[in-house]
Amino acid sequence: MKTGIVWFKTDLRLRDNETLISAIKQCESIIPVYVIDESQFGKTSFGTLKTGAFRAQFLYESIQNLDEQLRQRGSGLLVLKGKPEIEIPKVAARYQAQKLFAKKEVAPEELATHASLEAALWKLQIPVEVYSTSTLYHAKDLPFALKDIPEVFTSFRKKVEKDAQIRTLFEAPEKISSPPIETLQLPSLMSLGIKETSIDKRACLAFKGGEEEALRRLQHYFFETKSLSAYKETRNQLIGANYSSKFSAWLAMGCISARYIYYMVKSYEDTFGANKSTYWLIFELLWRDYFRFMMKKHQHHFFLQAGIRNSNEKLNKHHAGWFEKWKNGNTGIDFVDANMIELKLTGFMSNRGRQNVASYLCHNLKLDWRYGAAYFEEQLIDYDVCSNWGNWMYVAGVGNDPRENRVFNMEKQAAMYDHDQSYRNLWLQS
Repeated sequence: MKTGIVWFKTDLRLRDNETLISAIKQCESIIPVYVIDESQFGKTSFGTLKTGAFRAQFLYESIQNLDEQLRQRGSGLLVLKGKPEIEIPKVAARYQAQKLFAKKEVAPEELATHASLEAALWKLQIPVEVYSTSTLYHAKDLPFALKDIPEVFTSFRKKVEKDAQIRTLFEAPEKISSPPIETLQLPSLMSLGIKETSIDKRACLAFKGGEEEALRRLQHYFFETKSLSAYKETRNQLIGANYSSKFSAWLAMGCISARYIYYMVKSYEDTFGANKSTYWLIFELLWRDYFRFMMKKHQHHFFLQAGIRNSNEKLNKHHAGWFEKWKNGNTGIDFVDANMIELKLTGFMSNRGRQNVASYLCHNLKLDWRYGAAYFEEQLIDYDVCSNWGNWMYVAGVGNDPRENRVFNMEKQAAMYDHDQSYRNLWLQS
């Protein structure tokens, strides 16, 4: 086959990218493409932005780094702005492409976009080939059919760990054959309705997008500081760069794969020894897999207020005033407010903080949980559609939590995780 298009989405990397490797194997020449889809920069039905400034900046950095790496190998990234189903067929016609290669999607919006593009390419007699590149365990290797995936995480984890294998990595290509691709020019964020902003100096980490930054972060967290060996003990802390891996932003954008992290954990264990902490990072990657497979199983129910449980008992009403106070860190509950201010000013919040502020919105304020999930979608640098909506549903009591009425006590949580008030003092200072 002469020419193929590789449609990059949330897989902005060269290492362990089966989509890219398959295209190179099948084609004499490939066109790497990224589409800045304007629908991802509009407003949601909840009045929030689909993409906020922090994630938009991280995305742009990731695109730029991918382009740089492709050019080092004789290619480049063709960046388009508009609807994929309109722009990609134009590229196919221009380069006389014979096939499109892309990562497989599981969420409804992404599936709808893919279906529209596939229909447009079908008219041009161009087939589409998709690859699962987002999970630690490949969907085809799971020890159960999609419809039989356990609803409780522990059951899922135990069965997968016992009966499934993690596939080997795909090496990054050394050379890529492409026709000349014009120099990268990204539209301004302002043209997408995004006001550029800088991350507050109190941020736990200065996140920067791109595969090379992801690899640097892994090298630092694993091999330079050996922080991985204490991960289980420190992961519930609230201040500092190394209390947790912070890989989530690069994972969400696909700048690094879960499989690559897994094999680097194994390499680390070979050198420094395995313990509960090294296992726990893999355990957290499994949570990511779980929510992705749950999204694949339950589809649009992830976005319904009654959730996958179809529970009408949990249908809280929205209250705009209380929601604004929660968003802006003005609830009067200092532990909630400190976390919400950190999110607002940096695009990041610890896992412990996320559970607490979500619990407060759902169970104390008794608001519609979907507004909280939508606000996280706007603000989070590490927003991942499956993990975000799956976790919010879980906290709201309409998802996969096997325990009924799990509610966090804010005073107890603050005393346990911020006993000296250093976190609250950091973020509540004027």
